[in-house]
Amino acid sequence: MNFNFKKRFGQNFITDKNLLSAICNDAEITKEDEVLEIGAGMGALTVKLCECAKKVVAYEIDQELKPHLQELGCNNLTLHFEDALKKPLEKIESDFDKKYKLVANLPYYITTPLIFKFLQSQRLRSLTIMVQKEVGERMCAKAGESEYGALSASCQFFGQPSIMRKVAKTVFTPQPEVDSCIVRLEINKKRSVDAQKYLNIVKICFKSRRKTILNNLSEAFGISKQTLQSMPFDFTQRAEKLSVEAFEQLTKLFESYV
Repeated sequence: MNFNFKKRFGQNFITDKNLLSAICNDAEITKEDEVLEIGAGMGALTVKLCECAKKVVAYEIDQELKPHLQELGCNNLTLHFEDALKKPLEKIESDFDKKYKLVANLPYYITTPLIFKFLQSQRLRSLTIMVQKEVGERMCAKAGESEYGALSASCQFFGQPSIMRKVAKTVFTPQPEVDSCIVRLEINKKRSVDAQKYLNIVKICFKSRRKTILNNLSEAFGISKQTLQSMPFDFTQRAEKLSVEAFEQLTKLFESYV
């Protein structure tokens, strides 16, 4: 089809058929699985997911692609032509009968907010997403590494993200400026604290990276630094030095505040 690629939607479509199969393999999709896809694009990955899964629910924001996607001929496909970021999570999940897997070639401009949106789900089994290479490295970075940040600490609270494969920019149309990677995150970690409270603490601590968590937490909660220093924690550190376990400890300390 004749199509005008829209930069505002971050449209970079996969052209490599072997890569489509690899994504499904990395996500471990079986005929028992229900799958959510964000950013269906031309439907290349959508069709492959439908071949592998029991059920696929796909979202696409570009109305120009609607006629093309509606002609894919997949009987196990449900299409929504709307913004998944703006749609409430419970409404998105109403299409699923059980826990589901999210598999997507994510538009770069929505990658981080979309990850944070779905990490809060109680029904998500795993994320297998195509992201910019540096985003994948941030998701997997360890405390103390330069790439470690709020995204790292947030993802690793739910499981251990892994870069499954690196993907050259040449397999996309139009070609993006940077290489990508496929990251998988299995939601399998036991949680010792409330997820939303944990994510709030991480966000506060990373709000000003140059400041110590003492300053960030004091400003956020209106608690004096002297009071904070009396608590059983080393508040002289910066957020990028704190492990997931340390953030869990902080969440317990501030449970009544968040």
